[in-house]
Amino acid sequence: MATPCKKVLLADDDLDVHAFVRAALEDDGYELVTATDGAAALDLVKTEKPDIALLDVQMPAKDGFEVFAELRRDEATRTIPIIMLTGVTARTGIPFDAQAMGEFLGDEPEAYIEKPIDPEALRATVSELLKTHPTA
Repeated sequence: MATPCKKVLLADDDLDVHAFVRAALEDDGYELVTATDGAAALDLVKTEKPDIALLDVQMPAKDGFEVFAELRRDEATRTIPIIMLTGVTARTGIPFDAQAMGEFLGDEPEAYIEKPIDPEALRATVSELLKTHPTA
């Protein structure tokens, strides 16, 4: 029996990022489901049950921090590995990483990737997290 492909949720309001992530991950056999705001991302989590989530920090309706916090509070979604995506450091020069986010929110995402996204780093991070955080 073939192994089902892993489902990746991407929540980002930039459609160019959608195209980029799709190109980077679909060739590796991942199924991408996308949302352009945080509220839609939370709805998709319920219906699509992704194996991993990529969340942009800055997006409408609910930002990535709010989505992250809601996913961590819900027993059904708290074990989904989360990669935070942001261009904050590039735009402001102020470093921001998973540890800083943990200090800010009281919990850290599994990974943090700065924009512009390096496709090889994205592939490697997604692959590693899915190996180390298998879903039921």
